[in-house]
Amino acid sequence: MPRRRSIATRTEGMVIEFLTFNIEPSERAEWLPVEEATWSRYLEKRPGFIRKEMWTNRENPLEVHAVIWWTDWETWQTVPEEDIVEVDAAMGTWFRDPTSMRVFDVVRDC
Repeated sequence: MPRRRSIATRTEGMVIEFLTFNIEPSERAEWLPVEEATWSRYLEKRPGFIRKEMWTNRENPLEVHAVIWWTDWETWQTVPEEDIVEVDAAMGTWFRDPTSMRVFDVVRDC
């Protein structure tokens, strides 16, 4: 699933990439370290990456959200599609396509 490409652009300011994954609660303790060792380590090396948090949904225990802060849209978009494919593949049997992807603009950082 190509990420980011079909979402409307914004030209300035911090953006939040919000990915949702369905992960069985019984698998979460194994999935999260693999996700961290692959995606988090990769993102830490990318220009424009600020931070990442993983959230769970109390109302839907299957949902795990990756909340990723970027300095701006343009820098985020420099992540090569080939890198996405490669890092996804590095997840091995733990790879899960996101069930949804949303982007939020930060209008105020308090």
